[in-house]
Amino acid sequence: MPQVPAENAAAARPGGSPRTAAMSAWWSRLHGFGPIIGLVLLCIAGTLLNSNFATYDNVMNVLTRTAFIGIIAVGMCFVIISGGIDLSVGSMAALIAGSVILFMNAMAPVLGSPIAAVAAGMLLAVALGAVFGLVHGLLITKGRIEPFIVTLGTLGIFRAYLTYFSNGGAITLENDLSDIYSPVYYANLLGVPVPVWVFLLVALLGGVILNRTAYGRYVQAIGSNEQVAQYAAVDVHKVKILTYMLLGVCVGIATLLYVPRLGSASPTTGLLWELEAIAAVIVGGTVLKGGAGSIAGTVVGAILLSVISNILNLTSIISVYLNAAVQGFVIIAVAFMQRGRK
Repeated sequence: MPQVPAENAAAARPGGSPRTAAMSAWWSRLHGFGPIIGLVLLCIAGTLLNSNFATYDNVMNVLTRTAFIGIIAVGMCFVIISGGIDLSVGSMAALIAGSVILFMNAMAPVLGSPIAAVAAGMLLAVALGAVFGLVHGLLITKGRIEPFIVTLGTLGIFRAYLTYFSNGGAITLENDLSDIYSPVYYANLLGVPVPVWVFLLVALLGGVILNRTAYGRYVQAIGSNEQVAQYAAVDVHKVKILTYMLLGVCVGIATLLYVPRLGSASPTTGLLWELEAIAAVIVGGTVLKGGAGSIAGTVVGAILLSVISNILNLTSIISVYLNAAVQGFVIIAVAFMQRGRK
């Protein structure tokens, strides 16, 4: 039987010509660098529009404000890669913040040490995040409820309880506790704010877990095809529960860094954080349908959105009140471009 030359065989396949294959590979490579290219172009535009944009203080300000959403986005990246979603992270952060402040205020006299009360409160923030994530995971897996419905419900529940605890006002940290707690947000290490270092550490750990562990491979496998993952003896329920717990822990870490910034929590705390976290993940190249994504892209996506907000604050191109609208348009645009991705 005569053999067909390789180039003819490639040309015989639908869309399989060498030139088409090369173009497809080039496009995939360009798509992977899309968030970085976008960030670079935005930084150039910001520098041209306002000379203060490229200053060291402004860069640190942008990175510090990125840290909270960025840490949450790392956890959200795992959830979206697994094929899930969490709409409650902003409300969860608000309830955790209020609960931690109430706990610190109550425990300081009991423990007799403000430092011990602050340390215990920080541990409580992470523990509460893990518990809330566990509840989400159990409802989604054992309860067989869609993630959208579960987290939409807890979005209202979390914020309602915070409003109840605060009587519609603000829950404020006592002054002596605030003085001890404030360095967690305001202190610098080697000239870089503490939240930025924590963000970097969480992102590095997230990248290692996603790309270098069996759990990370299971998360990607479930997002690609949950049924096939089950046939491959992957404990889908356990992996999903751990994924939502991981996101809850990230929310707890972000919250314990955020609380000393204002020293209070109110019904508006964490408002629209879920939009920003999801936007950061999607802009970073993670497929909204699940199965593929990267922590590095998520970090770039979070910084990119913060840069957009910062440019709007420094210039008068459009009103700063339209920042959420800009993020919404970005989500829709990126999702539109992802239509053909598998």
